[in-house]
Amino acid sequence: MEDSVDPAAAPQPVQHALSNAPTTHEELLSWVAEVAELTRPDSIYWVDGSEEEYARLTGQLVEAGTLTRLNPDTFPNSFAAFSDPKDVARVEEQTFICTEQERDSGFTNNWMEPSRMKAKLNTLFDGAMRGRTMYVIPFVMGHLDAKDPKFGVEITDSAYVVASMRIMARIGQDVLDRMTELKASYVPALHSVGAPLGPGEQDVVWPCNEDKWIVHFPEERSIVSYGSGYGGNALLGKKCYSLRIASAMARDEGWLAEHMLILKMTRTSDRKTHYICAAFPSACGKTNLALLDPTIDGWEVETLGDDISWLRIGDDGRLRAVNPETGLFGVAPGTGWGTNPNAMRGIAKGNSIFTNVALTDDGGVWWEGMSDETPGHLIDWKGNDWTPESDQPAAHPNSRFCTPIDQLDMIAPEYDDPEGVPVSAILFGGRRKTTIPLVTESRDWTNGVFMGSTLSSETTAAASGKVGVVRRDPMAMLPFIGYDAGDYLRHWLSMPERTDEDKLPKIFLVNWFRRAADNSFLWPGFGENSRVIQWVIDRVEGKADAVDTPIGQVPTPDGLDLTGLSTTPEQVKAAAVVDDVEWQAELADIEAWYERFGDSLPTVLREQLDRLNERFSR
Repeated sequence: MEDSVDPAAAPQPVQHALSNAPTTHEELLSWVAEVAELTRPDSIYWVDGSEEEYARLTGQLVEAGTLTRLNPDTFPNSFAAFSDPKDVARVEEQTFICTEQERDSGFTNNWMEPSRMKAKLNTLFDGAMRGRTMYVIPFVMGHLDAKDPKFGVEITDSAYVVASMRIMARIGQDVLDRMTELKASYVPALHSVGAPLGPGEQDVVWPCNEDKWIVHFPEERSIVSYGSGYGGNALLGKKCYSLRIASAMARDEGWLAEHMLILKMTRTSDRKTHYICAAFPSACGKTNLALLDPTIDGWEVETLGDDISWLRIGDDGRLRAVNPETGLFGVAPGTGWGTNPNAMRGIAKGNSIFTNVALTDDGGVWWEGMSDETPGHLIDWKGNDWTPESDQPAAHPNSRFCTPIDQLDMIAPEYDDPEGVPVSAILFGGRRKTTIPLVTESRDWTNGVFMGSTLSSETTAAASGKVGVVRRDPMAMLPFIGYDAGDYLRHWLSMPERTDEDKLPKIFLVNWFRRAADNSFLWPGFGENSRVIQWVIDRVEGKADAVDTPIGQVPTPDGLDLTGLSTTPEQVKAAAVVDDVEWQAELADIEAWYERFGDSLPTVLREQLDRLNERFSR
């Protein structure tokens, strides 16, 4: 394959690549030269984003053993990757927000003084790319023709990152040309796997370093990532830019950068459309809800995104959402033909990169929950033979599919609108076995922010650490807030000052995961969640009744359409109950959570908690 490639498209010696760069953007050229001098790569390659480039890079990764080419009949133009077992998830304990003042980072983030961190990183990056190619990836989060396009440039020594970034963001020469034309500012995002190669040294299949650092400098809008080749640690346009850095941008510019899906529901009888944003912690069903297959008649569902939303107040005064990404980076286990056929149909079209799933004997991939039948033999994510009798899962619990979003049959045409869509409702949800009702409507925007600020969930495998522990996760943004959490909540509370409150979305709290005494789920979830969304829309339109509880409005006993559902009204009632005993413990936990904010907690949220205590004491 290499022999047929235009030599100009291949990695170039460092000085040649700088003097013949495909841009005159002086600031960018200076930064690339500076990084090259520090990291000392063998060559530099400017990423153009073309199909030919993708084919060449993935071909090289297959030759290196990093990627396995899948059966082209069942998974066309698709590949599987298998990471080092110590490089499988976000490393929150090594993720830093470096601000000049520690208070501006806040208690939810790890902090180090910027100059001290930069000195440490400069030591780590000194010669870090020896023996490797340095790839320069121009990218834009959101639309290239947006009023204020948000550019970035990722420098990386990982071709796996280049291939994955091509799926997840708009990258390449078109972006670079627009940056050059506008002389645009951009977020510099530096990444290295931290595994330099000496002369003649053989590379490993998944290079990484046990010493991992994911570092953000929100005040100067820059990102540095060292040591990890995995997902959000290495695809720096994703969580690092689109949430941590963008949240700081959003605070300064008057918008919101959130860990939210965007769902479009249309009533077939009158073609009335509503757009719903929903924020759930990772591995709590965001992708399944974003790709909802409704089980009730009279509704059509389309999607605009499954993970990140940027919300700005439009010219009409409404909060409008856009998805800044171009791909799905979804948790594979639990995504299957029975639970999420829309995702599976998109995946089946190919052009995907799977990481840490299992391989089937016919050259395909499999993970837990993908199909009703379990294959009799697999090669698991660690490369070992696997059978249904094995005591370990075949796919890592945080294994991923990386798939172009435009392969979804249900992608909404509005996805391509740089102005975004007007949001009718925002859902906050977590994974709780008790206490939190199936769905609760907030009393107003401030009360909704209170709900979001106290959002809690049982931890999953999406982040390293213990699984099953209940932790507070404000707006599902705990790992992603790029500045002080109290200031972040204060920014949310300021939205009614920026537009009429009646134009803002209504806010709801949801919990698909509540259990009965026998540990069975009280609500079936998945496509049946369309019944809950229907109630949400009815509430937005003023059509549905509700029962007032101390925490907010919940559906009446007959409020949800249960037609054709085996779930009983008694189960629904149990799923929606507000139990005083459970809530006494919850209130105490919220109190302890709020104490962690210190004087950073907005006073109005403390008042919300006081009123909630009063309502439970009546």
